[in-house]
Formats: sequence, structure tokens, C-alpha cells
Amino acid sequence: MAAIIMDGKKTAAYVRQKVKEKCLLLKKEKGIVLGLAVILVGDDNASQIYVRNKAKACEEVGINSKQYTLPANTGQEELLKLIDTLNKDDKINGILVQLPLPKHIDEKEVIKAIDPKKDVDAFSNENIGRMFCGDMICSPCTPSGILEMLDYYKIDVRGKHCVVIGRSAIVGKPMAMMLLNRDATVTVCHSKTKDLPHICRQADILVVAVGKPKMITCEYVKPGAVVVDVGINRDENGKLCGDVDFESVKETASYISPVPGGVGPMTIAMLLNNVCNTVN
Repeated sequence: MAAIIMDGKKTAAYVRQKVKEKCLLLKKEKGIVLGLAVILVGDDNASQIYVRNKAKACEEVGINSKQYTLPANTGQEELLKLIDTLNKDDKINGILVQLPLPKHIDEKEVIKAIDPKKDVDAFSNENIGRMFCGDMICSPCTPSGILEMLDYYKIDVRGKHCVVIGRSAIVGKPMAMMLLNRDATVTVCHSKTKDLPHICRQADILVVAVGKPKMITCEYVKPGAVVVDVGINRDENGKLCGDVDFESVKETASYISPVPGGVGPMTIAMLLNNVCNTVN
């Protein structure tokens, strides 16, 4: 029996509707209109698309999105000065600096400069520390989107063996910690892991964020496992695909997220949710 496909667009629409309701309530009861500042440095085409999509999503739910587009040769001090101004602006609830930044700018220093209460990407050291303690204001958008999608499909992670392939600071590491916070048993795999297929076949829930097109085939998947594909790549024909060989794995898994239309839409939806969470 083929796997049930976890529809990220449908789940994201559900999240956005909840955020929209929160925004309307905040405006009605407290007179608060939430504000998100998005900073884009340079003219990277992919980043421009992401920023446009975020602005459109903000408009849909009632968040006031303000974009700051700076030239690629902007100095680090100038960028830090803008962040400081936004930190002090009461009309701005969240600050997002679109990554990657030009090479002459230190991303760590930029992230450190953002007020942790306005850090809606949850990249700051304070928010990472809060995640380890299970006391988060904002959660990393992609991992929290994955958990939201699992919840939507009533997939309980408690007591399950979850295998995460990939150890990036944006997806793999926070995903592992957030699963632990939900009482899952977690194994993290990476490029140096020996006998990866054997470990993956032990997973009740397999989260794949490895960055290699169609790497994960059915031989990596236990029958009935839940498979979440975080990857976004181009195959040999230039077509979008994930890290999972969807056609191979869908006959083995019980649930599977597609690419496109799976985890991707959830990331922006959870960003909007984070902006809401900055207001007590």
C-alpha cells in the first residue's frame, strides 16, 4: 500500500489561518499590529524570491512586513547599525536577516546583534540555549514546521525512534533537540556515519536533510516508517526533487512528504507563527 502524502501546502494554510486569527485578536483586544523587518543584503536571486514570498505571506495574515534592501557592498557596521535601530523600534516585533550574507560580513556577529526577543529565525545563542531547556520563545522555522506537520497528521513522536540525517545548525541539530523535547529517542547521522542504511532502517520516523538528490532509497526505510524530506535539489533534468527518492520510498513508507509541496511551505508558515509568539 502506497504511503499517505503529507501535504505541506494544506498544513501551512491551516497554520496561517491560526496566525491570522491571532493577529486579528491582538489588533482587536490590544490595538497591536505585528511588524516584521526583513533585511536583504545584495541581489541574490533565490534570496529575493524568498523575501517576496515572506512579504506576501505576511500580508495574507495581517502582519506588517517592512523590507530593507541594501547593496552587496554594504559594510558590516552599517548593517549592525540598522539592526540596532530595529531592536529599539516598538513597531517591529521580529527581525529577519536573509542568509547567506556577502562574504565580507560576519553572519555570527549579525545574528548576535539581533535582540533575542525579536529573533524570529531562532538562530541566536540565547534562543538555541532556550531550545535545549525546552523554554522557547521562537523555534527554528523548518524543524518546528516538521513537528507541526507531524501533529497535523496525528503522528505522535513520543517513544518513537527518530533518525535525523544531517547535522546543520539550521535543521539537523535543532530537529534532534526538539524531538528529544517531545520524548522521542533520537539518532543523528551525518557524512561520517558508518552503515547508514542499517541505522536508517531502525527509524520509526526518518528526517532527511542531507543535500544530495534522491540519495535515500527504499533500502534505507523500514516498512511503515514515516519519512520527512527536507532537501530541495535539481535532478539531472533540472526538475525539483528532494533528498529522498520519492517513487522508490513511497511504496515502503506509511507517510512521506513530497518535494516540492512538503516541508517548504511550512517554513514560512512557522516564521509567521514566531512573529506572533513574540507578543505575550
